[in-house]
Amino acid sequence: MKFFIDTANLDQIREAHLLGVLDGVTTNPSLMAREGIKGTDNQYRHYVEICRIAGGDVSAEVIATDFEGMIREGETLAGLDPHIVVKLPCTADGIRAVKYFSGKGIRTNCTLVFSVGQALLAAKAGATYVSPFVGRLDDICEDGVALVADIVKMYRYYGYTTQVLAASIRNTKHIIECMKAGADVATSPLAAIKGLLNHPLTDAGLQKFLSDYHKVNG
Repeated sequence: MKFFIDTANLDQIREAHLLGVLDGVTTNPSLMAREGIKGTDNQYRHYVEICRIAGGDVSAEVIATDFEGMIREGETLAGLDPHIVVKLPCTADGIRAVKYFSGKGIRTNCTLVFSVGQALLAAKAGATYVSPFVGRLDDICEDGVALVADIVKMYRYYGYTTQVLAASIRNTKHIIECMKAGADVATSPLAAIKGLLNHPLTDAGLQKFLSDYHKVNG
């Protein structure tokens, strides 16, 4: 399973890259706003810097909600850097845009997916990635991980090559559960990825090794 970091924070992207496990980045307007990146030109420059650091696929989301606007904006985003994947909402116009970009050889991430039916349409339109939102479904007492598993099963049955990118990952447990469900990618905060390192027996074992070493070597 590939690990993407869900952020626009350059320091966190650098840290994930230095950890050696970063495969890509996902961003959205909310994450850009959180970093205080204002103005379209500044956001575009920020995307380019993210691509330079990450060295993998970087999902850049369109703001437009109409088909023509998505096409204009998506073509501009795709032209910024070869690593850019155009991120489009799973709406009627978004699916049309996915189909358009697929025909142009431009990679896409169909986002805000909350059902198998939406994932099916995205795959048929030629999406590179589809992003089911695990945490947001859990927030309304639905099973986000079960949706990931259902999409994976459906894609494998019909032979779709669209990758399942588990999004809205809130914690380390979500990552493990999505891995078991067969997700191709999990995108999460850096803290959730680093949480995979944590185990009390690792800490205790390391402390024991160090203690024994110092007993012998001083």
